[in-house]
Amino acid sequence: MPEWNAADPFAAARREAGVVDGDFDGERIPLVLRHRDVRAAAANYSAYSSDAPFRVPIPSEEDVRQVRQLPIETDPPDHSEYRAIVQPFFSAPKRPDMALKMEVLVNGMLDALLCGSKVEVVEEFALPLQSRALTLLLNMPMSEADEWISWGQHVFHTETGRSVDKGNFLDRYIHRQLDRAEAGPGEDFFSALVEAQFRGRRLSREEMVGFANLAFAGGRDTVIATVTLALAHLATHPQDRARLRAEPNLVRSAVEEVVRIASPLTLIGRSCPHVTNVLGSKVEPGGRVAICWASANRDETVFEAPEELRIDRKRNPHVAFGAGPHRCLGASHARLVLRTLISQLCERETGLELVESRPKYESWPAYRRQTGYEKLWIRCDSG
Repeated sequence: MPEWNAADPFAAARREAGVVDGDFDGERIPLVLRHRDVRAAAANYSAYSSDAPFRVPIPSEEDVRQVRQLPIETDPPDHSEYRAIVQPFFSAPKRPDMALKMEVLVNGMLDALLCGSKVEVVEEFALPLQSRALTLLLNMPMSEADEWISWGQHVFHTETGRSVDKGNFLDRYIHRQLDRAEAGPGEDFFSALVEAQFRGRRLSREEMVGFANLAFAGGRDTVIATVTLALAHLATHPQDRARLRAEPNLVRSAVEEVVRIASPLTLIGRSCPHVTNVLGSKVEPGGRVAICWASANRDETVFEAPEELRIDRKRNPHVAFGAGPHRCLGASHARLVLRTLISQLCERETGLELVESRPKYESWPAYRRQTGYEKLWIRCDSG
């Protein structure tokens, strides 16, 4: 069966110019492609600003949400202070008790997965794992995951495209949770928002919704895609599974390499406050630039054999979790999910077979690349 399509659609433009013009729903946006330029642009928020509500994602999201996502759609110093409000929740995956809870969750889900029958792992494993793991991060009851699972792989998209109805549904859910937390605060994420202060005042309801909107949208399809790549790779590379069982110290490097190859978020937008020359491409004030994480993660001047997934890659300065002040808040959580999954799966004498797959592609005039699986069927047994 076909493995992950590791083709690099940016290779030629990255080598020749370092930038390529993209057309996103009629908007011309230059894509920054080289690793060094991507890191520099991500750090330079005065030239490449995130203070652009709805316009950090590409394409823009004015049609599917009504609030600025926080803290991602702000620049320092606002960004730093907003980020500090939720940092304690997103630092929790570094605690030993959180690692233990994740082990219990993943172990139970693997017991159900390794049943010897053919399983579609996107909807039946990766999506439930992402949602249940999120309850641990947000300190919410595990039962909440059932509703989150029902939303599907993306909170703003259906199988046919972007959905205003899904965005409104998420907003209503968030407001219900904030109402509940205001009536009786606890120790969960929503309660922290209603009790938080920003520069000596309580957060507005709009700010609270902005934080929660990002918490649900930001790490959903990306975690699902990376989990499914890990499963697909281990099913088609039994030698890597055996090596990880024999050398568990390689699990951390394997996680970083899976994330680099997946690069589930291809790019992110920045707005230029002033006329900006982007490697020879002129951007007018208010125009956008795309920082292309996926291209940077295949830069052959940084990564040897960049198209290969090497679980023992020694030097791996990937930018799949972003770079600069907006580096992904959920990176520690995603790493814990993947590290626990790969470690526990490889500890078992497990037979895995990739039976059938239906790749998911992201397609625009400037590129077409695999970003996950629509469906992935694996047959497992407990050995």
